[in-house]
Parts: sequence; structure tokens; C-alpha cells
Amino acid sequence: MDKSEIKPAIGILGGTFDPVHFGHLRTGLDVVEALGLEQLRLIPCALPPHRVEPVASPQERRLMLELAIKNHPRLVVDDRELDREGPSYTVDTLLSLREDLPDNPLFVLMGTDAFCSLSSWSRWQQIAELAHIVVMQRPEEPMQMNTELADWYQSRQAQAGDETLAYGKVWTIPVTQLAISATAIRDALYEQRDVRYLLPDAVITLIEQMGLYQLKPQAS
Repeated sequence: MDKSEIKPAIGILGGTFDPVHFGHLRTGLDVVEALGLEQLRLIPCALPPHRVEPVASPQERRLMLELAIKNHPRLVVDDRELDREGPSYTVDTLLSLREDLPDNPLFVLMGTDAFCSLSSWSRWQQIAELAHIVVMQRPEEPMQMNTELADWYQSRQAQAGDETLAYGKVWTIPVTQLAISATAIRDALYEQRDVRYLLPDAVITLIEQMGLYQLKPQAS
């Protein structure tokens, strides 16, 4: 393929972002720089199939994301999952993205824990028929996979030059060690503790203005 025909590479980072924090943003940016991505789309999940329902509403989480990334030209919010009914399955999101970006290299970002549970995801093997997978690995973080996934991972490991392919490979990218979790941030807010330097100031201000995460939800 002539270099002039190569489409820009697009990263995809999904999550509840409840709330978005520096652990999401810094590791995503690490991948953008490592792979030279043109853009990273942050896709807030409407109804996560593997997690409890988010505390903040879809609109609130989207607004927090928009404020968090407003000054970075390569980071954008993509709200297609918020407009879709039912559980937010990654493969459905990729099918939707492929309608808009049929030839671009797509890179789905996920942490090691998520990747190591990949074989439990809906239509998981189809994901690599639509995009590359990027495993964001923190320093000395192990990857403990079952045999089926380990064999699949070995057969799809990316090599130099695979960046121009539209899909099909698995990349393992080292990322900044930031042990920040949205759950811990919410717990700190419920207890009225200071969460500065864990997430962007603009997001903290919005949380205060909208009165988010004031009362811990009761377990059902």
C-alpha cells in the first residue's frame, strides 16, 4: 500500500468513567504516543455487561469526559454506546465504528485484567476481526490467561510494521504505573476526603457543582 493511502490509526478506550481520572487519561496517552495514533476515542459505556451499573448518569459521565480532555487535540468523546439500547458490548461498538471507518487501523485499549478475561466476553474472537487489541500493562503486572486465550494471544502478537494493518493483532504496551480507581475516588468523595491530583480539576469542580457522589448507594 502506498503511504499516501494509509488511513489514520484510531484508538478506542471504553469504560464507565464514573468518574474519569488520570489513570484513564495518562495510560491512554501512553498508547497514543507509543503507536502514533491520530486520535483516541473515549467511549463511555451505557450499560456495562461485566460491572455494576454506574452511579453517575450517562449525561453526567459524558460531560465529565468532555471537560477532562477539552485541551488535548487527539482525545475525543464518542457517545455511540450511550445512544444504543441494551448492554454495551465491545464487538457491537466496533461493528458500528467500522461503518464509519471501514479502512482505518483501529486499536481497542484494555488493561491486563480485562484482557485476561477476554474469553468470557460476547463474541470475543470477532473483536480481532474488526480491530487490533492493545493490552496496557503496568510495570511488573502479570498476565494470567487460560490456555485458550494464551494460545490465541501467541498466534496474534504484533510484529514491527503491523501498525498499518486495519485489524487482527495484539499489542502489549507498557504504561505509566498509576494505581487509581474510580471506586476509590467515589469512596473518598462519599467520605468527604480530598481527591485532588487523582483526576482533573475541571472534573472535580463539576462533581462539586452537580452534587455527584455525595451519598453511597445502598447495596441491593
